[in-house]
Amino acid sequence: MKTALIIGATGLTGSYLVHLLLGDVRFGKVIIFVRRSMGIRHPKLEEYIVRFDLPQQWEHLVQGDVLFSTMGTTKRKAGTKEARYQVDFTFQYAFARAASINKVPVYVLVSAAGADPSSLFFYMKTKGALEAAIRVLAFERIRIIQPGPISGNREEERPLERASLGLIRFLNRLGLCGQYHPIEAAELATAMRNAALLPEPGTLEYRLSAVFDLATGSN
Repeated sequence: MKTALIIGATGLTGSYLVHLLLGDVRFGKVIIFVRRSMGIRHPKLEEYIVRFDLPQQWEHLVQGDVLFSTMGTTKRKAGTKEARYQVDFTFQYAFARAASINKVPVYVLVSAAGADPSSLFFYMKTKGALEAAIRVLAFERIRIIQPGPISGNREEERPLERASLGLIRFLNRLGLCGQYHPIEAAELATAMRNAALLPEPGTLEYRLSAVFDLATGSN
C-alpha cells in the first residue's frame, strides 16, 4: 500500500482528496501538512501542523510514494501579491524540492488552465512558473492537472469566483466556452488520485476536458 503526502489538505479540493484516499485500500497511510488541524481522526491519517516558511521543521518528514499539491490562495485572502506568490509558488516548490531530494517518486500538481510563465496575468504567470520549476525536479513521474474553474462549497466567501462560475455555466448552456466547463472539487480529487496511479514514466499534463476523462478513468 502507498503512502500519500498532501499539502493544501484544508482547502476545497484537498479536503475531498484526504477523504478519498483514506477510503482507498491502495493507500495505507495519508500524511497531511497543514497550518491548522483538520480535526479528523482516522487510523491511516498522520497530521503535521507546520510553518511552511520554516522548511527545517518539515523537510525530513516529506517521505512517501506520492506528493499531492492542492495548495492555493486568493488575492483577497493573501492580502498582497508577495504573500500570494509565497503560497502559490514558494511553499509548493519548497515541498516539491524536499520530496524529490527524499526520493518520493510521484508528484501530482493542481495548476490551472492557461498557466504560462510568460503570461501578463499574475495568477497565470505564477502557476506557469511553478510548473516550469517542477518539471526539472528529479521525480520518476510528474502529473500536472490544469482544470477550468473549480466548484464546490467553500468555507470562505468568494463572491467574484461565484459570479464567474455562474457566468460560465450560463455561457455553457448557450453552447459557448464549453472547454471551460466547471469541475466539481470531488471530481478533481478523483482525477488527482487516478493520475498518481498511472504507471507511465515522465511528465503527463491534463488540460480542461482531459481532466474529466482522467476522473472517470478514460484517459
